[in-house]
Amino acid sequence: MVRYKRVTDILRIMKNLEQVRNIGITAHVDHGKTTLSDSLLAAAGIISEKVAGEALALDYLDVEQRRQMTVKTANVSLYHEYRGKPYVINLIDTPGHVDFSSKTTRAYRAIDGAIVVVDAVEGVMTQTEMYLRLLMEELVRPVLYINKIDRLIKELRLTPAEIQQRLVGIMKEFNSLLSTYAEEPYRSRWLLDPAKGQVVFGSAKDRWGLTVPLAQDRGIKFSDIVAAYERGREGIAELQKLAPLHEAILDTVIKYLPNPKEAQRYRILKLWHGDLSSDVARAMIEADPNGPLVMVINDIKFDPHAGLVATGRIYSGSVKPGEEVWLVNTRFSERVLQVSLYMGLYRELADEIIAGNIAALLGLSKARAGETIVSLKLKDSMVPFEKMRILTEPVVTVSIEPKTPSDLPRLIDSLHKMSIEDPSLLIKINEETGEYLLSGLGTLHIEIALTLLKEFYGLDVNVSQPLIVYRESIREGSDVFEGKSPNKHNKVYIHVEPLDQRTIDLIAQGVVTEDMDPRDRAKILRDEAGWDYDEARRIWAIDENIDVFVDLTSGVQYLREVRDTLIQGFRLSMKEGPLAAEPVRGVKVVLHDAVIHEDPAHRGPGQLFPATRNAIYIGLLTSKPTLLEPLIKIDVRVPSEFISGVTAIVAKKRGRVIDMSYQGPIVRTVAELPVAESFDLAEALRGASAGKALWGQEFSRWAPVPDSMLLDLVKSIRERKGLKPEPPKPSDFIGP
Repeated sequence: MVRYKRVTDILRIMKNLEQVRNIGITAHVDHGKTTLSDSLLAAAGIISEKVAGEALALDYLDVEQRRQMTVKTANVSLYHEYRGKPYVINLIDTPGHVDFSSKTTRAYRAIDGAIVVVDAVEGVMTQTEMYLRLLMEELVRPVLYINKIDRLIKELRLTPAEIQQRLVGIMKEFNSLLSTYAEEPYRSRWLLDPAKGQVVFGSAKDRWGLTVPLAQDRGIKFSDIVAAYERGREGIAELQKLAPLHEAILDTVIKYLPNPKEAQRYRILKLWHGDLSSDVARAMIEADPNGPLVMVINDIKFDPHAGLVATGRIYSGSVKPGEEVWLVNTRFSERVLQVSLYMGLYRELADEIIAGNIAALLGLSKARAGETIVSLKLKDSMVPFEKMRILTEPVVTVSIEPKTPSDLPRLIDSLHKMSIEDPSLLIKINEETGEYLLSGLGTLHIEIALTLLKEFYGLDVNVSQPLIVYRESIREGSDVFEGKSPNKHNKVYIHVEPLDQRTIDLIAQGVVTEDMDPRDRAKILRDEAGWDYDEARRIWAIDENIDVFVDLTSGVQYLREVRDTLIQGFRLSMKEGPLAAEPVRGVKVVLHDAVIHEDPAHRGPGQLFPATRNAIYIGLLTSKPTLLEPLIKIDVRVPSEFISGVTAIVAKKRGRVIDMSYQGPIVRTVAELPVAESFDLAEALRGASAGKALWGQEFSRWAPVPDSMLLDLVKSIRERKGLKPEPPKPSDFIGP
């Protein structure tokens, strides 16, 4: 990728928000996102047209080029003229594979519109549906690009009428999903009308594209497209000139996707829960460049020469080098050293970037993805933006150690940097065994992380076989149990019970959070999940693994002084449960009473942590404890003669078929199966279908392991962690 000569023009145009669009390209894996990006970059003069479609310029990491797969987001700002008027399109190319979906979902916070790419042969797939659902949650307006029309002609040899029928089917399915997931009034406003030009079809590899109005205007029929392919390269070259892809795509973006001013008027109401009558709310709703700075970070990258670079969307005000800013979640002030635009691999410096645009900042060493950054004058009043929803959780773990012991400090530093760049990578040190544990969203996620560790950081490591991460939970409520501090001067009385599924869903979706106003949270839990309002108001803490700590005490002396210590004791107990030292999920912990010593010296963490933990552990062990295992949902499409092989694989892997439907000669099977059984799933499906299976997957849910497996599984996990094979008994936590 070359340095871009039009940066000065772009920075000038960015100041007129009617001429700005913030968009992303999103799709199921291998449907052609980055190939489409190449065509747009070539049209903007950033790469040569000769290599467009093959350069994959926004996949600038070596591992991406080798695997032909996007594993991170890449930003670029494009110059485009529509009807003689210049526009800037801030574009983010996103990964499609489910293992890197957390990067994709974080990108949605920075954009207002999206080009959803669908393979004309494969149609709407699992990740297409998952990403469309998330776009609707973030109020990001989509347009549809149906790619790889060349495959319908060259591989399937469809007639012009059959091609048209195929495209109509994809559009109907896409609109059906849009109707399912969009809220009113967007459901009716955002449905795609191909007659208006809101759907583009073409071939990113061959760099041609059309909408219905463009085809009518230029007199191009499907029979002409088929004939062009029959003439070979000459015919395709004519098609490129007559219907250039970038023109169809970017004109559709300018015409139908909102500019930042339009988008922020409705997106701020959904994404920010502060006082909408305040000055800062008005500034964000109007994308006021003269308002106070408000920016949300969606991506962090490490530049080997410059350090940490934070990229995000500016919702109000402007950002300049040398400005001191406040990090709302971290509660820390830092100085912006440099402001720039990301142009793929490179950054282009800027003196100022205003509200409504995407900027990259150097100097914010404490910033993380999801951070809200504001002017210092909003230090004490700013409400952070709603947390970004991540659909998947780390469920696969490997143990790593450097091949050269002297590389251990470098390994720790590198893992720390990688976890900042990708928060869905979890790093943990097993204090019992001294192992370094790396957890990711799937085996590919782990594999790519290890590749980057070797190629980017120059570290060779020994790696264990992948292990599945489980969660501990309970199936019934417990009695109230007493927990005593080691000095016997403090006592807590606690019972535990399973959280209902509706409460778990509300917390997982970010509808209910720990930092909400207790009254608002209680009202939601009462109305949506049937909680008692007074009990819901007295929630003290909500753990990251979806556990809730409730205070139902009355008139306990010194409780206020030790509240934070008790909450910390609760969090530590939820971090590792008693059954197999796995995180606890879906449990309500209720504090009924307490006896707290009057002398602060006798009621510190060393006394209250064990008291809290012991009472919770006794409750967990007496409430039918179990392990939850992660399940994935797979969506498999095969010719009907191979369906019996697919269902046999699902049954063999402890799975169950959720839905089965016929789409002509193709059978679509949606099934659920444990992640533990999925390591060889790709090979099994290819073997059972003679390589003709098209499939995708996404994280589905946590479910109890079968009782027949539970004891053996607990034993194996405990032995792996260096613990006694048998889990502890409740009596082990009852003090003398």
